[in-house]
Amino acid sequence: MRESLKQKKVRTAEEKDYLEMPYEQQIAAKQEKLVHLLGKFGKVQPVIPMDDPMHYRHKVHAVFGRDGRGRILCGEYKEGTHKIIERKDSPIEEEDCRAVIQTIRRMVIRYKVHVYDEDLRTGILRHVIVRKAYKTGEIMVILVCASPVFPSVRNFIKELREKHPAISTVDLNINDRKTSVLLGEKEKVLFGKGYITDAIGECHFRISAKSFYQVNPKQTEILYGKAMEYAGLQPGETALDTYCGTGTIGILAAASCKNAHVTGVERNKDAVGDARNNALCNKIDNIHFVAADASDYMEKKAAARTEEKINVLFMDPPRTGSDERFLNAAVRLSPERIVYISCGPESLARDLAVLTKSRYKVRRIQPVDMFPFTGHVETVCLLSKLSEVKQHISVQVDMDELDLTAAESKATYEE
Repeated sequence: MRESLKQKKVRTAEEKDYLEMPYEQQIAAKQEKLVHLLGKFGKVQPVIPMDDPMHYRHKVHAVFGRDGRGRILCGEYKEGTHKIIERKDSPIEEEDCRAVIQTIRRMVIRYKVHVYDEDLRTGILRHVIVRKAYKTGEIMVILVCASPVFPSVRNFIKELREKHPAISTVDLNINDRKTSVLLGEKEKVLFGKGYITDAIGECHFRISAKSFYQVNPKQTEILYGKAMEYAGLQPGETALDTYCGTGTIGILAAASCKNAHVTGVERNKDAVGDARNNALCNKIDNIHFVAADASDYMEKKAAARTEEKINVLFMDPPRTGSDERFLNAAVRLSPERIVYISCGPESLARDLAVLTKSRYKVRRIQPVDMFPFTGHVETVCLLSKLSEVKQHISVQVDMDELDLTAAESKATYEE
């Protein structure tokens, strides 16, 4: 899922509210909010906190620009504006990622790289993104530029890697549009393989520049572990992994039960390519991926009315949640179990209201604190289909056989 600059500003504003709050108080506030929104569907389990909530974010983004005196700025947008404010440290950003950002800032000044001016639409460097794989330690650097030409790029990368040897790949993403979307469509690999590799459990995953991958690796294992537990995939069963991204959930499910079959659905073709490579690298052959919009796919599958039974439906939509088309098609497909992974409790409550009106009941609600020092929280829910009465017994009663009082025998239907 791409994060626009507008979404990032909202996230930054929410971080500000939580930065001075003790961690125990943050957890209590999130628990209260979730109970308020989701309590009507069932018991909300206590939020699973982090043992150490500091420096968990393994993806760091910095905006580059200039102030009124021409001095190069490296930081983030001030809330509600495109004015850049500098920030030297953050309690949530992984320290190696932040150190790479600061090194690049100093090098940009020395190499006299022209940073981008939004008003004049001149300059080259717009943003820098640094991602670090938790298990392997590999670091990816993404230079988001308005031009495909970066001056002295070989020397720049050589010096950067000398200072940070863990950097295993550097990408140049070209974004020359006037847009709030962070990444452009075109990119080229300047150094390395174009991806880094991380692991969740026993499975390894490639992370490329445009891949969606959870930013908190420690809590991701807990979150996805709960999802696998709730799914309870059995041999011979079939699962759909919708909004699957690079296939993390579907591959973990397929690996947990190799006699089951999983289909992953994702509209981003680059992510589908990564997902197929991930399945191949993990030697998972009981999963396949479809490049399609999740709602379109669900509607077509529901309309086909095949005999194929869906035992488990995984859904991990963006923060805005799913849509009416998807939810209606899901009800028509009638999976036995739905595992809903949500990063937006408001949209989750809205979608659960639709599903629980259509023969589904929420069985488990487990929040996981993926984003300390922000107002966000991830929640995994298990829904199962309500049993339908398939048989009935006809009973004929002779009123003379009932032991009725005189008053009861004269009672009308309404009485």
